[in-house]
Amino acid sequence: MTSPGLVLPPQDQQTPPAVVLRAPGEQPLDQAIGDMQILLEQHGYVIAVYPAGIPAAHERRLHTIRSVLESDRIALLKSPLPPLGVAVLVRQLRQLSICDFSAGVIASAARLLSHYIHAGALLNSVTKLDRVPVTLKAHAKSWVPGSQFGVLANPEPQLVRVGTGELTGPQFATHLLVARGQSQSEWVTGTLAPGWQVQAVHEAALPEESPGWWGTSKLIEFAAFLPDISLIYQLVSSVRREACTWCGNELIGDRCGLCNAPLKPPEDRPHGAVALRS
Repeated sequence: MTSPGLVLPPQDQQTPPAVVLRAPGEQPLDQAIGDMQILLEQHGYVIAVYPAGIPAAHERRLHTIRSVLESDRIALLKSPLPPLGVAVLVRQLRQLSICDFSAGVIASAARLLSHYIHAGALLNSVTKLDRVPVTLKAHAKSWVPGSQFGVLANPEPQLVRVGTGELTGPQFATHLLVARGQSQSEWVTGTLAPGWQVQAVHEAALPEESPGWWGTSKLIEFAAFLPDISLIYQLVSSVRREACTWCGNELIGDRCGLCNAPLKPPEDRPHGAVALRS
């Protein structure tokens, strides 16, 4: 992770902790490289997940470290999810890390699991929201005193004015994680959660990246997610595994999570390459 606010507490005693990869202003490059080397020696692989909105200098630092170490054992996964959604995804990957999956499967599972995270926020204004499509009509309504908007960024963008519409929720059992900013509304827990029929509601601290991502500090961020590790395990296990034709690691889906190379069509693969079996 790229900040402590994106590290959620574990849901059980088995989930391993996360490591924060500091920004350039917080740590010299040589020390950051040394810390990464230690992580690789201790764990074999490092899967770094970070939100798309981090400062460019921080992202360059991550790529510099990977380039200097010349290692395909470092996965850099930029997630389009909002900050709280990224935090949920990372905790799920932490849970998977103690299962019998290879690092390549865990890294490429991030894209799969992202589809099952319904991440959004309740906003008092959408005038500075640029990560979700906003109509001119919605922009105009955001100037009306007392207006509030329910916004879903993932898996499909949605925007409704509170009281005039509903956000389409997951069609499967979830828990809801809620992080409160400078808003006292009970709409998320009192209306959204019952409407989505979530099984439980949990509170979390608002990530420091959230106000910048959503364009306002007057918000309540939320994320509905699959809470059961056995179901997450089954979901990942059900996907066909392949061998990356570039780095040789296992992957699921159409792109290697470690080296980011796309999976070649069967007709373009070298003779003898076969799908890996679980």
